[in-house]
Amino acid sequence: MEKFKLSEQFISKYKRKKPPFGFNGLGELVYMRTYSRIKEDGKNERWWETVQRVVEGTYSMQKNHIDTHQLGWNPWQAQASAQEMYDRMFNMKFLPPGRGLWAMGTAITEEKNLYAALNNCAFVSTSTIKEDYSKPFTFLMDASMLGVGVGFDTKGAGEIIVKGVNVDREEETYVIPDTREGWVDSLKLLLESYFHGTAPVYFDYTKIRPVGEPIKGFGGVSSGHEPLEEIHGEIRKVLEQNSKEPITVTTIVDIMNLIGKCVVAGNVRRTAEIVFGDPHDDEYLDLKNYKVNPDREQFGWTSNNSIFAELGMDYTDVCKRINDNGEPGFAWLENMRKFSRMKNGGDNKDHRVAGGNPCLEQSLESYELCCLVETFPSNHDSLEDYQRTLKYAYLYAKTVTLGKTHWPETNRVMLRNRRIGCSVSGVAQFITKHGMEELRTWLENGYDTIQEWDKQYSDWFAVPKSIKTTSVKPSGTVSLLVGATPGMHYPESRFYIRRIRASKHSELLEPLKRAGYTVEPAFGSEDSTVVIEVPVDVGEGIRTASDLSIWEQFSLAAFLQRHWADNQVSCTATFDPETEADELPHVLNYFQYKLKGISLLPRHELGAYKQMPYEHITEDDYNIISLNQNDLANYSKKILIDEIPDEDKIANYTLECLAWLIHQERLIIKIALMKNGGIYHPKCWLFEDKHNSAALHGSSNATLRGLTKNTE
Repeated sequence: MEKFKLSEQFISKYKRKKPPFGFNGLGELVYMRTYSRIKEDGKNERWWETVQRVVEGTYSMQKNHIDTHQLGWNPWQAQASAQEMYDRMFNMKFLPPGRGLWAMGTAITEEKNLYAALNNCAFVSTSTIKEDYSKPFTFLMDASMLGVGVGFDTKGAGEIIVKGVNVDREEETYVIPDTREGWVDSLKLLLESYFHGTAPVYFDYTKIRPVGEPIKGFGGVSSGHEPLEEIHGEIRKVLEQNSKEPITVTTIVDIMNLIGKCVVAGNVRRTAEIVFGDPHDDEYLDLKNYKVNPDREQFGWTSNNSIFAELGMDYTDVCKRINDNGEPGFAWLENMRKFSRMKNGGDNKDHRVAGGNPCLEQSLESYELCCLVETFPSNHDSLEDYQRTLKYAYLYAKTVTLGKTHWPETNRVMLRNRRIGCSVSGVAQFITKHGMEELRTWLENGYDTIQEWDKQYSDWFAVPKSIKTTSVKPSGTVSLLVGATPGMHYPESRFYIRRIRASKHSELLEPLKRAGYTVEPAFGSEDSTVVIEVPVDVGEGIRTASDLSIWEQFSLAAFLQRHWADNQVSCTATFDPETEADELPHVLNYFQYKLKGISLLPRHELGAYKQMPYEHITEDDYNIISLNQNDLANYSKKILIDEIPDEDKIANYTLECLAWLIHQERLIIKIALMKNGGIYHPKCWLFEDKHNSAALHGSSNATLRGLTKNTE
C-alpha cells in the first residue's frame, strides 16, 4: 500500500511553532508520558511529528480504501484536506482519541492491521455464554490489551455449569508466547478447562520478556510475567469456588475485573471496564461493598459498576448505596434503544443495543467498537470556524470505521452501524464565556453540519451512513493537553490535584520526584504502577462543581442529550451527601425520561475512594505544592523535547563559545591574506594530556582550484 505523505514544505512551517499545551506544563507532561512515541533514533516525538504521523495515517487509510475499491483517489484534493486537518489538530481545535494519538500511522495499524487499537470503547454481553463460553472474557482481555475500554453485563449468570477440571486426566502445559495473542490464549485455555471439564492446564512463562525490557509495538516497558501468573492463580481460585455449580454473577465479574487488573499492570496503556447488572440483585449490588466482600478490594476498582435501571423503578434503596461510594451508576436501556437525540423523539434505530462503554457515552451492541473524537468549541472564534473543525473531526472518526478488526463478530456489527462519536469538551468554559443560548445554537448547527458531512463522505467511501454520530465523552487525558475542562463537567474546584497513572519503570519519575512532585504506588497495582499528583489552577471566573446543585448538573446533561448527543452524554454528577442525598431518588425519578445514563459521586472531604483523579485543595495548598511547578515545564522543554534552536540562537551560542576559548587562551586566531584569489585551507590539530602530545595535519582538496590556487 502506497502511504499518503504531507508536503514537506507545509510541515516545515510547524517545526518551530510552539504547541498550545494547556495547564502550565501539565498538558505537555501528559503528552510526553502518554502519546509521544520513541522514534527510530531513540528520541521522543515532538507535537508536530505526532500530528504528522496521525494525519498521514488517517489519509493513508482513506487512500487504501478508495484504491482497493477503485473509487478514484484525488491526490491534490487529499493534500489540501490533510493540511487543514493537520492545522486544526496542531492548534488543538479538535483531537483524535488517545488511542488514535498513540497508534494511528504506526506499525500497529499500517503493518499489523490492528485497527481495533484506534477505537476507544467496546461492549460484550455474556448472555451468549452458552454458545461462546470463554469468548466474552477473551474479547475483553484482547481489546483491553489494545487500549480499548470494554463494558460487559452479567446476563450469562446461571447459563452454564462450571464443571471444574478433570483431575483424572494428565496435566497439560502451555508455553506462553511473548505476544498479546499468547496472553489471551492462555486465558482461554484456563477458562475452558473449567467450563468443559477437561485436563488441568498449567503454564510455562519462560518466553515472556523480563521486567523492564522495551515493548516495541505498543511502547513502554515490560512488567514481566508476574501480572499474568498472578491472575492465572486468582482466576483459578475463583473457578474452583464455583466448580460443579452454575456460573454466578460474582464469578463473571471477578474474572473480568482480574483481567482488567492484569492489563493495567502489564503495559503502559490504560484501559477501563464497566459492568451492568440487575437492579434487584443484592449479590451484584454488594460487589463494591468491601465490608461484605473484603477480598474484592484489590481488584474491584477496575470496573465502574452500574445497573440496567428500569423506567419507573423505585430508586430509594439503590441511592443509599450511592451515598457511600458513588455506585452503582444508571443505564436506561429502554431509552438507549428508543432514542437518538431526545428532541427528535423515538426512532428505535438502535433496537439491537445491549449495553455501553465504560464512561457510558456510547450505546453499543455486543462485540461493537466505537471511535470517539473530541472538539473544543472554546478554541474557536466563530460558529463558522467550529463547523469547519467538525468536518475534520467527523472525517477522522469515519475513517477509523474503514479499518477492519481481527474479530468477525465485531466486523459484522461495525460494517452495518459505522457508529462514531463526535464529542465536545470545555463545555463549562464555553458557558462561562458565551452563555447557554449560544451553546445551544452551536450544538444544533454543529449537529446538522455533521449529518451533512456524513451524507457526503458516506457516499464518497461507498459505505452506510453512521447509525449515530455524536456523544459527550468525559475526556480523560486528551482535554489536559488542551487545557480544557473535561466534557460537560465543571472543575472540582479552581485549585485541585490531578492524579495521573504511569508505569513504575517510566523515565519521567525521577525528574518529577526531584522537582518535588508526589509520586506514590497505585493502590491495587503497587508492583507495577505509580500515581503522580500535579496541582492545577483552572483560572478565575469559572464556576466549580460544588457551586452546581445536583439538579443543575442533571439539567445540563439533559440539555446536551437533547440538543447534541444522539449516542449518549457521559455525566458524573457530584453531590453533597449531607444536604443532597435525600434528593437523589427524586432527581432520578424526574430525569429518567430525559437521559440514557448517569453516574453519581458523593463529595467527601477525603474523596469517596483512594487516589481519585481529582481532589480539591485550597489556594494555600496549591501555592505550597506548586513551588516547583516551573520545573515541570522546564523538564518538558529541556529533557523530553529535543528542541531545534533557531538560527539566531545557534549564531549567538557559537560566538559565546569562541569568546570563551579565546579568553582561556585555548584558541588563537591568525588571519592569512591570499593574493591569488584562493583560500588558506590547511588544518592542524594539537592534542595534549599530562603524558603525551599528538599533532595532525590534513584536509587537502583534490580539485583544480585546490591544486592551483589554494594553500592546502
